[in-house]
Amino acid sequence: MRHILSSFLALHWAAVFALLAFICIDGNRGVATALGVLGVPVQNTRFADLENAVVVAPLAVALLVVAVLFCWAFVEALTSDTTNPDPADSVMRIAFISALGVLSLIVIGGAAQGINGLFMIVAVQLAALLASYVAVLAERRSTVAAAVPGNGEIRAAAHVMAKAAAHNSSLARISGRLDSRDDR
Repeated sequence: MRHILSSFLALHWAAVFALLAFICIDGNRGVATALGVLGVPVQNTRFADLENAVVVAPLAVALLVVAVLFCWAFVEALTSDTTNPDPADSVMRIAFISALGVLSLIVIGGAAQGINGLFMIVAVQLAALLASYVAVLAERRSTVAAAVPGNGEIRAAAHVMAKAAAHNSSLARISGRLDSRDDR
């Protein structure tokens, strides 16, 4: 079964971060416009040093890296094998962690620049990322739970059950209780 929700969320976040990176590289108020897209009210006043290449370039590159990671997660979600979802899971995890890191850096940089209202906007975006990650994990776990167990898994389960039965039998003998089947 393909991971439809995971692939849709990865594509969505890839598009969001790619658009933010594209808006950010605009030379005329690019970062302020990108913050406006996020939801920070942008007044006509110019923020200090937001058009400086030292601020714009690393932010645009970081947003673009996150977009590429989500694009990679999208491809992995489409092409991953349901019996071995580990590569797709690791890419998805790295994409979400890097997105959280970039948004956290935006909050730190915005606080250093004195931008008001940025904390709540980024907190909402972080909550949306967290909800997306929880949805991806739930879809992955439901797919793994629905999968038919392999030969090795059945053998491992039988081994665990046999060990538990032997342990219970040993405890019954040590305590002096008779097994209920021996009473017949």
